[in-house]
Amino acid sequence: MASSAYDFAVQDPSEVVQLAEDPSSASMAGATWDQYLAELDECEEVKNSSSEGTYSGTGRVAKDEWSDDEADVDESHEAGTISEKKRVQNELFKNYAAVKTEEITEKEVRQAMEGSKDEVLSIRDILAKQENSTRITNPRDYQTELFQRAKQENIIAVLDTGSGKTHIATLLLRHILDNELAARARGEPHKIAFFLVDSVNLVFQQSNVLQYGLDHPVQGICGAMGTSLWQKATWDKHFEKYVVIVCTAEVLVQCLMHSFISIRRINLLIFDEAHHAKDNHPYARLIKDYYLHEPEVSQRPRIFGMTASPVDANVDIKQAAEDLEILLHSKIATTSDPRLLSKHIPRPQEEVTMYPKLPPPFETPFYQEMQRRYGEIPVFSKFFQTAKIFSSELGRWASDAYWSFALSEEEGRKMELRKEREYNKTKEGSIDKLNKEIAQLREAAEYVGKHEFGLPSVSPEDLSSKVLMLDHWLSLYFTRPNTHRCIVFVERRQTARLLNMIFSAIRGPKHLEHLRSDLLVGSTIRNNDLSVSLRTQIMTVAKFRRGDLNCLFSTSVAEEGLDIPQCNLVVRFDLYRTMIAYVQSRGRARHHNSKYVHMVERGNFHHTALLFDARNREQIMRAFCDGLPRDRLLDEDPAQFEKLLAKEHHFPSYTEAKSGAKLTFRSSQAVLAHFVATLPDATQEMSLQPTYVVEREGGKYICEVLLPECAPIISMRGKPQRRKAIAKCSAAFDLCLELRKREFLDDTLLPTLRRQLPAMRNAFLAISAKKKDQYLMRIKPEFWQFGQDTVPGTLYLTVIDVSSGLERPHQPIGLVTRQKFPQLPRFPIFLVDGQPTEVTSVAISTPFPVTEKMLERFTGLTLQVYADVFAKQFKHEVEKMSYWIVPLRSDRTENVEPDAAPEPLIDWEQVDEIYDKKEYRWTKEMPNDFLTDRYLVDLNDGGRRFYTRAVVDHLKATDPVPGSAPRYEYMNDILDYSISLWKKSREKWRDVWDRSQPVVEVEKIPFRRNFLARVETDEDEVKWKPVAYVCPQPLKISALTTRFVAMCYVFPAIIHRFEAYMVAMDACTRLDLKVSPRLALEALTKDSDNSEDHGEEKINFKSGMGPNYERLEFMGDCFLKMATSLSTFVQQPDENEFEFHVRRMCMLCNKNMFESAKELKLYEYVRTMAFSRRTWYPEELKLEKGKGANRTGRTVIKHQLGDKSIADVCEALIGAAFMEHNKPGSWDGRNWDEAVKAVKIMVNSEDHLMEKFSDYYAAYEMPKYQVAEATAAQLDLAEKIEQKHPYHFKYPRLLRSAFIHPSQAFMWEKIPNYQRLEFLGDSLLDQVFIMHLFYNYPDKDPQWLTEHKMPMVSNRFLSALAVKLGFHTHIRQNNSTLTSQIQEWVADVQDAEREANGAVDYWVAAPAKEPPKCLADVVEAYVAAMFVDSCFDFSVVQDFFDCHIKHYFEDMSLYDHVAGNHPNTRLTRRLQDELGCRDFRVQAREQDVVLPGGRKQVIAMVMIHGKIHFDAVAASVRYAKPKVANLALEKLDSLPQYEYRRLYGCDCEDETIEADEVGDGQQDGGAKELTVALEDMSSGVEDETPKEDEGGQEERDGVVKELGSPLDDLSLV
Repeated sequence: MASSAYDFAVQDPSEVVQLAEDPSSASMAGATWDQYLAELDECEEVKNSSSEGTYSGTGRVAKDEWSDDEADVDESHEAGTISEKKRVQNELFKNYAAVKTEEITEKEVRQAMEGSKDEVLSIRDILAKQENSTRITNPRDYQTELFQRAKQENIIAVLDTGSGKTHIATLLLRHILDNELAARARGEPHKIAFFLVDSVNLVFQQSNVLQYGLDHPVQGICGAMGTSLWQKATWDKHFEKYVVIVCTAEVLVQCLMHSFISIRRINLLIFDEAHHAKDNHPYARLIKDYYLHEPEVSQRPRIFGMTASPVDANVDIKQAAEDLEILLHSKIATTSDPRLLSKHIPRPQEEVTMYPKLPPPFETPFYQEMQRRYGEIPVFSKFFQTAKIFSSELGRWASDAYWSFALSEEEGRKMELRKEREYNKTKEGSIDKLNKEIAQLREAAEYVGKHEFGLPSVSPEDLSSKVLMLDHWLSLYFTRPNTHRCIVFVERRQTARLLNMIFSAIRGPKHLEHLRSDLLVGSTIRNNDLSVSLRTQIMTVAKFRRGDLNCLFSTSVAEEGLDIPQCNLVVRFDLYRTMIAYVQSRGRARHHNSKYVHMVERGNFHHTALLFDARNREQIMRAFCDGLPRDRLLDEDPAQFEKLLAKEHHFPSYTEAKSGAKLTFRSSQAVLAHFVATLPDATQEMSLQPTYVVEREGGKYICEVLLPECAPIISMRGKPQRRKAIAKCSAAFDLCLELRKREFLDDTLLPTLRRQLPAMRNAFLAISAKKKDQYLMRIKPEFWQFGQDTVPGTLYLTVIDVSSGLERPHQPIGLVTRQKFPQLPRFPIFLVDGQPTEVTSVAISTPFPVTEKMLERFTGLTLQVYADVFAKQFKHEVEKMSYWIVPLRSDRTENVEPDAAPEPLIDWEQVDEIYDKKEYRWTKEMPNDFLTDRYLVDLNDGGRRFYTRAVVDHLKATDPVPGSAPRYEYMNDILDYSISLWKKSREKWRDVWDRSQPVVEVEKIPFRRNFLARVETDEDEVKWKPVAYVCPQPLKISALTTRFVAMCYVFPAIIHRFEAYMVAMDACTRLDLKVSPRLALEALTKDSDNSEDHGEEKINFKSGMGPNYERLEFMGDCFLKMATSLSTFVQQPDENEFEFHVRRMCMLCNKNMFESAKELKLYEYVRTMAFSRRTWYPEELKLEKGKGANRTGRTVIKHQLGDKSIADVCEALIGAAFMEHNKPGSWDGRNWDEAVKAVKIMVNSEDHLMEKFSDYYAAYEMPKYQVAEATAAQLDLAEKIEQKHPYHFKYPRLLRSAFIHPSQAFMWEKIPNYQRLEFLGDSLLDQVFIMHLFYNYPDKDPQWLTEHKMPMVSNRFLSALAVKLGFHTHIRQNNSTLTSQIQEWVADVQDAEREANGAVDYWVAAPAKEPPKCLADVVEAYVAAMFVDSCFDFSVVQDFFDCHIKHYFEDMSLYDHVAGNHPNTRLTRRLQDELGCRDFRVQAREQDVVLPGGRKQVIAMVMIHGKIHFDAVAASVRYAKPKVANLALEKLDSLPQYEYRRLYGCDCEDETIEADEVGDGQQDGGAKELTVALEDMSSGVEDETPKEDEGGQEERDGVVKELGSPLDDLSLV
């Protein structure tokens, strides 16, 4: 199947990657990467119509045909690293997509073409779809004759229209190309043939014809194909790939001028419609400037010209023909025997029809009324004149009907624009005068729009005799059904339109019943309803060819160029002006028995003269051509050339010596225009162009050319010339020379300056979510450093309690600190049954003085808590204490206020008893009642602590241990059970124990790791409340009361959360942000390895950390976008939208956030560690006994953080600053000041210097266009928009900007388009949308918020909203295609709304096609315009949302199917969560259009374990990915995991860790992600009695890990 090179590449995936990076680095026996890809594409494919199967680089294989051997081969694609694996996978995706495209056969292409409507086909496909009427399979005699002559010499073939001139050109091309291939085989330089045409439509038409006639690739090129056309690399590719290029002559002239190709590299020049080669036509320029300047005649290309007549004007035929021959260096040739031509090309029967003399132009009653009302409006003068002309030529009805489209809404709007453009250009007259003129225009348009013109009658009252005569001829052909075709030629576009209106109106069951007409007119640069695009022309002709139309009212556009089928009737409604127009239009009547009708007015001698002159000139031309001897020599007398080129000699030219590029007088303006168009303009609000100012001095013209201010040379005066046009060329030529001299033009005359794209547009601004590093983590807040190493004189008390109690009676405790404790929020801890109880704290604001005695007692009590409860014995050093713990009186702290006196709240009696007694030892004298409700401590086992219930009288110390007691190492009897000494010590103390001591029933206090989280699954003992029986003598009876101890057990969790709050507050202090502890901690909490992966299963989730940063990061991201958009908008008034995006991207990108966070050391404050019993103790105390007692130096904690996590924290802090101060329902910019300050800190850029919200408006400088006086049209727009939304614009021109599409030139109104406003409005709407979701759905995670935001911000919704508000009617744009797209979308979405019966989500059900983006853009721009107009008042944005948007999204469940139920999300959950598969990818790739009528398509593919199993094709990624996801979901539905693993080769390991496999070090909160580094670690050995800590055997298992290398990473990453 594949070659060894391919096999080699597959067997060694590392080589595949290496080849992709450097084709020369692989040892593939000389094979290159391109060869590898080529062979990969050629691999054998196995068809699978369901698109379900597997693909792994060797073609797509049906799933049931997949063998074990093939599976082994596929495994070779596995790579060693993730990046290598993705590269290999990307190649598989790429090649699979290529294979799918190649599966489309030529037959499918043709079927698709035939089945597609012309409206969806490209021009090329429309032409390819139709059968070519001029295509001739066997050459006719006269064609062969002329082909043989063309092989020998340059000729101009003069033949009638439709006689097959293009076929002669095809035969000649075959001959030339055969010779070219032979020359190339001999090693000669490559050459190329050019087929030159005069118009763009012929580029497509003739390239289509040549595709059928040649066995070589043909490319059609016109100047509108993009800026890449003017790059040498583009042409080099064309010359390499094609041997024939069809293009307009101007394209080749430009190509030669820039020296992309030389005349020597052309082997054939074919001139279609060669009669245009005269004066300064590109045909003539090509010969004069380049062909004649090749000194070696043998190196000049062969020339073949084609025309129906060598003369296209009423001039001396012989002289004109000779001039054409001389210019093209060709002989005029025609068939030697005219009978050969007439045998194959039938001539029509010509008939002159006389119609009665027309009346002089007259005024209809409607005309008179219009004259009375609006006769003084200057712009209407031409309308009145034209209407009068039509009254005579077409009749009364046409004269009136003309006003209906002359003053249509579209035409009226354009007249207004022209008026405004003239005013803005000249500033002549007052704005009041302009407003008055515009008001008159509107009034006139409204009057005409309301007038009822009625239908014309077929009578002299409504129609002229000329029209009635045309009606007579059409009635002869279209009264009965038939296949006749007819063209009616007219001189004016308006005439064609009016005739089509007339005959469409009078057509009925008994009159012209089978007439199906339309108009065919040419394209112009003016974009009104008469300026039909080239595409429309082609589609109209295609309909005419098919028979959908059978009559065309056409201007001269149908005379030459368009391939129009044979007609039965051709009518010259308006007579021809030249002989060639007569000959070409007659050539359209080529059907057998066809008729060509000359319509002549009776008694009109001018008409008669035109008729006879045209026929006479044709006869003269025929006689001249026929009389030319075949063997004559072309007169190449130099004097003839000199005469022909006399006008050119005094025009200078410049040729670049190195490249050969040539600047001529005539081409200089084009070179200069291209230079100016590419200038790096700052504003880019308008198309830049040179301005020519011509003055008359001394009988000659002098021109000064002016360039925009951003040009390196501003102006240049030319030399005096006799004509204005030449004066302009002179100035342009001199300026081009100066630009070349200063090297602003390169050696190919192309600009060296470019429109500079922003420098950071391609910067690598993303960071990896997977890339992680070790960072220091703060465990303790700076609060504890206050007064450290000193003995305080005053202290502060904080009352700590729980709102819903604990499992047993408790009393509040006091936290005594050196400075006032901050007021911290309530937070839950969880009881055994999972119920929360909230920790409350009240910081007493009044300090109290302390004595040395009090400090000693507080210190002793606190250290005793550490020793008795937590088995940690610290050195007694008052100055090292960070805080103290004291019992409080329950009766005095229930509703305590911050201003209460602190001393009375402390339970001094208990403090004294604990300090004085410390513990009790059992003696025989101790009454049994004393042992009730006591706290027992096993001094030798930190895991054994007991609450006593009462003495059990019926049990003795020597009795067996009751079966209900928890199992222990020693179970001989109850006394043995009570002793935890080692074996030797037990023997030593055996005789000391009193065997008559009582037995006490106790609750063994279970070890619970984290009260901040619910009980873990492996903590079953906690739920049992195990009852045991012990003897008191071996145990310590602590002086700590059980109520106090109950709170002490939860104190570590409490102080851990307190310290987390205070570390977060430290971060805010460092940033100078006023954020509450609750939000600050939430912003800094990362509770899993992948907190940023919303919606994904959490990896290493750490419970009990409280809310993580996800939601705040979501809000912060949105505010950051809005803030940076605002700063960019106000600080960069001269930049365009694209530069805005790049500048904003550089600010808010994760890379910038990450760098800022690193500089601020925010990673120290991020909370990634859940509660850990190793880190909650005060930091400065020295541990004398207990685990870690041998450790010296401060413990340094490091945590592992991904770069993106650090960046996310920045956004979360912005979100926290926003949420802290924002007040929903009442906007005040001052409430956003803190969030703005947070943005400034995190962005750390000169592009955002604002510290409060008002700074944005302070930095905004109103542009001139905003404050300029508004015109009546602009005021009218403001009034109409205010009716749709109750906001009054102070600056109506700002509103106008929001409705100006980029297709409208800036100069028309001197107002920029909406792009800058749209950029700002997008972020403003985002903000209001997110606020709506955030506040209304406080329990939803960012995944849900993101998914449900998408419908709100989608183009589809905003476009539907634009239609609902009627905004689409006010868009000012200058693009006919866009107009039709808007109309189509408006109709679709309004239909969807009607059918929805009031449902607010109707826009979702609108057709799948994408709406025009401009509709959504206008909504966003309008919102931004209001915001700017209101001096940056966000409440106007909120009001717009509340008025027009909110009701669509009151019930977000309506959009669940759009959001959370998205097929992509469901597929991920199905594969990842339900099937346990981790190795899958979904990728989409854009494919080239292959099927005619198809747009750019996207193929989406699902890869599972290196094989592509599913694919789907759609119009965009948005639709392709859901489509392939649905396909995959359908196939995977109900598939059990074991079957999935077998069918899809899944070997993913289950990542769930069983509880019994996890040691204490793994389960203990932060141990998963901590690296414990010990400074100055001692070499001592762990204490001989490791039982003294509370962890038991689990704790001892963790010792080795904690005492490992400082670089040990205890995380399960």
